[in-house]
Amino acid sequence: MSAAAARGGEPLRIAMWSGPRNISTAMMRAWENRGDCAVSDEPLYAAYLAATGLDHPGRDEVIAQGDTDAARVGRALSEGPVPGGRPLWYQKHMTHHLLPGMDTRWVHHLTHVFLIRDPAQVVESYLKSRATVTPTDIGLLQQVELFDAVAQRTGEAPPVIDADDFLRDPAGHLPRLCARLGVPYTARMLQWPAGRRESDGVWAPYWYDAVWRSTGFEPWRPRQPRLEGHALAVAEACRPAYEALRAHRQTLP
Repeated sequence: MSAAAARGGEPLRIAMWSGPRNISTAMMRAWENRGDCAVSDEPLYAAYLAATGLDHPGRDEVIAQGDTDAARVGRALSEGPVPGGRPLWYQKHMTHHLLPGMDTRWVHHLTHVFLIRDPAQVVESYLKSRATVTPTDIGLLQQVELFDAVAQRTGEAPPVIDADDFLRDPAGHLPRLCARLGVPYTARMLQWPAGRRESDGVWAPYWYDAVWRSTGFEPWRPRQPRLEGHALAVAEACRPAYEALRAHRQTLP
């Protein structure tokens, strides 16, 4: 029986909540390569940029090609037809795109997974492309708030994937995640053709060089970020949120 049939024909809308400089785009490749899964790349990005006025690379292109009405985007993601009529829909989300005052009731119609990464690693990577960073830029504070809201509403903790754990053994973690979500696992999720995708956001030329070169998840390697001053303070301000989420992370036997 297919996963869709087991759900009475209803598609599974997977919201993967991450911060920047994580493995969320590689994870998007993995799900898209299944063959039965539509993917959406940061569908709230245009609304986020329009509302905040932030000057991100490709800002004008993102706003021009995206939808700046966050409520309309939310309705489409939670209630609208799945692209291509696929039984699965992987939605790659950045939690910092959920701005204060935004109506987020639509998120409770989705199935959630939280993708986390050590904040020191995130800050170090972020500052390679951006001049400054604040705690709200890397999404962990928003992640733990959303995680708590989902857990309270559903009565159980949603899946949490720590990128460092995951990269040590993608072939072990992906089947467990699929089982948790109630979908069949396929080894096609571990490898994909290099290059661009039509599903990539218009901002991809600024951020996706490594993903475009990839044919699978990057090999794990130890990382020891060396932060100081403001950068270190930002990472430490986010560490309690990271540790709270990490306490729920998926582990292998």
